[in-house]
Amino acid sequence: MKGLILSGGKGTRLYPLTYTRAKQLIPVANKPVLFRVIEAIRDAGVTEIGIVIGDTGPEIREAVGDGSRFGVAVTFIPQDEPLGLAHAVKISRDFLGDDRFVMFLGDNVIQGGVSRLIEQFADSSWNAQVVLTAVAEPQHYGVAELEADGRIRRLVEKPREPKSNLALVGIYMFDAHVHEACDAIAPSWRGELEITDAIQWLVDHHLAVHPYVHTGWWIDTGKPIDMLDANDHVLEELAHVIEGTVDGDSRVDGRVTVEAGAQIVNSVVRGPAIIGRNSRIVDSYIGPFTSIYHDVVVERAEIEHSIVLEHSEIRGIPGRIADSLIGRNARLARSSVKPVAHKMTLGDHSDIGLL
Repeated sequence: MKGLILSGGKGTRLYPLTYTRAKQLIPVANKPVLFRVIEAIRDAGVTEIGIVIGDTGPEIREAVGDGSRFGVAVTFIPQDEPLGLAHAVKISRDFLGDDRFVMFLGDNVIQGGVSRLIEQFADSSWNAQVVLTAVAEPQHYGVAELEADGRIRRLVEKPREPKSNLALVGIYMFDAHVHEACDAIAPSWRGELEITDAIQWLVDHHLAVHPYVHTGWWIDTGKPIDMLDANDHVLEELAHVIEGTVDGDSRVDGRVTVEAGAQIVNSVVRGPAIIGRNSRIVDSYIGPFTSIYHDVVVERAEIEHSIVLEHSEIRGIPGRIADSLIGRNARLARSSVKPVAHKMTLGDHSDIGLL
């Protein structure tokens, strides 16, 4: 089998972070989501991976390289416009050939990985397998309606009045029949070639499409709250280790990872949490469900349930920072200059709460 990861899109729901970074490269528990997807596919034994890229392609190429750091071979497939998931399959035909493949959205995080699903499909005679999960607001997703015996009856992309709460989670497995399906369908009202229409074509032509209902957690990291939720889940699953230094005046519990070169000085860190390489935590409190990325300085501050990206500095902030995403090279400090005032430079679509 081969792997196909879709890593285009501008990530507008994550502005302002994604003005300057591909959304798939924002880290969850200090590892970019795209890297987690690559590793999940590799761990299932798939080592030939195509990555469909768009406007953020140069950054993704630089971050991933040729794939050797992950033990895979990567082929980049440019998509000039985001014209739908089925369009991404069409432009990947030269890479895919007639091989069976797994297609994975590059901004999704799923509990337990996909090894068992890929093995199951590889050993089957199915023409396709789709992963479904129950969601609270199915109108925002592709939705599957099932027959009483579990077979797929119908697939609808973002229905206004969903007849099912089973959403497509962005993980698909196909054989070569999907290429015929993608060639046969027409653009939807959104002007896109929908993968739901291609799968429906397979169903209508009596090909074997197997629905797998996933009962664990799954998160589409499209919004800030989704990033924090994904961070929560992954932090709880980590095998925590301390490779950096923790001084005798600090308290760090057993669910905390301290990466190499990081320093914890006169501070309290309560897990699950991760402190990235070469970061420095001084006279501070880091609370549960917090990820501090590499080369960050936190002094005389309290942070909880947050993600702080690389090369940022947080110093002397009164009160506790919580439920926050703090981007790269950010500077947060209490000013001693009079008159006392809040002084800030915020990007478009910023969201900030002040006491």
